[in-house]
Amino acid sequence: MKKITNRAVSVLLLAAMIICGCLVYVIRYADHGEEWAMAFSRANSGSTGAILDRNGVVLASFNASENAFSPDTATRIANYHITGDYWGRSSTGLLTRYDAALKGYSPLTGVSVAKETVLRLNVDAELNNKAYAVLNGRKGAVLICNYRTGELLCMVSSPAVDPADPDPVPGDGAYINRCLSASFVPGSVFKLITAAAAIECIPDLDRMRFACEGSVDIAGVEIICSGTHHEQSFEQTLANSCNVAFAQLAVRLGQATMTRYVRQYGFLDGHLLSGIPTAAGSFPEEFVGDPELGWAGVGQSTDLICPYSLLRFVCAVGNDGVLIEPQLVQNAEPPRMRFMDPDTAGKLRQMMNYNVTTHYDGANRFPGLSLCAKTGTGERGDGTSNAWFTGFLLDEDHPYAFVVLIEQGGGGLQAAGSAANEILQYAVNR
Repeated sequence: MKKITNRAVSVLLLAAMIICGCLVYVIRYADHGEEWAMAFSRANSGSTGAILDRNGVVLASFNASENAFSPDTATRIANYHITGDYWGRSSTGLLTRYDAALKGYSPLTGVSVAKETVLRLNVDAELNNKAYAVLNGRKGAVLICNYRTGELLCMVSSPAVDPADPDPVPGDGAYINRCLSASFVPGSVFKLITAAAAIECIPDLDRMRFACEGSVDIAGVEIICSGTHHEQSFEQTLANSCNVAFAQLAVRLGQATMTRYVRQYGFLDGHLLSGIPTAAGSFPEEFVGDPELGWAGVGQSTDLICPYSLLRFVCAVGNDGVLIEPQLVQNAEPPRMRFMDPDTAGKLRQMMNYNVTTHYDGANRFPGLSLCAKTGTGERGDGTSNAWFTGFLLDEDHPYAFVVLIEQGGGGLQAAGSAANEILQYAVNR
């Protein structure tokens, strides 16, 4: 009897192991079945397809015997983080993200052998080429979106690689899409968030005056400004990018309110760009005290921003507070949402235009462009700074919102601002 009992227990244990093994297989198949099937179809099992830019330029194509890219080297490199490659080296590449859609993978039937697919994009390959050339080998990111339609016209990350090279020697971080997959110290572009929170939460803001003599003491800690701005209005504080004023505003708003607005505007979350996940940012959510909150309010402390999240923000400001979610792949009806109160968006738009006309020498630096913008110089803690320039055009024929980031680029206006002007001039006048 004891022997029969032991055998029964052994059989039950074996059955439990088999069931557990089957469950593990089913879970892994659901997660990785596409990878397993596609691993044997890189030369392609019969499907044909192509990825085209908005003007019909072929960025990548494949058929039963060949995987190919654009014949133009500059186009292949500038658009690398959009197409990716056939080996999955770039996590944001459409050849990886849309592999099943392009080649016909099904969890029931495997790989289709008779599928023909064309993936049409909103991006302009020639505009990407221009943006990549302007970055000129510097680590950085460029995003341009039509804020009225959600069409993502430009997405460039530098450095990149040539996907047609079978054995590339990548530069530092060349496989990382800096537009989507990383977050950076923002510096003063973060003041747009602090300004939006202040506009909605401080009733007498437009009547307030802010004194700046180069620094301010907050609970025994000195917050240093980039200049001495003396007495200024709220509108002037943004144009002057005054650390003293914005540190005081952040402290007055309080950490809970600041965190609520940072989260409300999507800077603490990852998003999806046509199904491609983006990086989250950071802001001190736990209690840090007034001095650290002051630094956080000007875009330093532990602040990090993903360029794509900043693009969403300026798209909404340009579009009267309504966000039409950017789309990389052509979509007949992109999602839209009330992102920001229209009065808040209008006030920010007015202030950002004031920045350009009174402080950035807009007529000479950005000739012919009706520009609303904000610079940023994000100090990295190693003696270098990230250069940012973000904003949008007040131009019904070219309603473009943009973000330009140059890692370790120095001053935002000099580095990122000049790059943005060259790229936007090309986009508007080509």
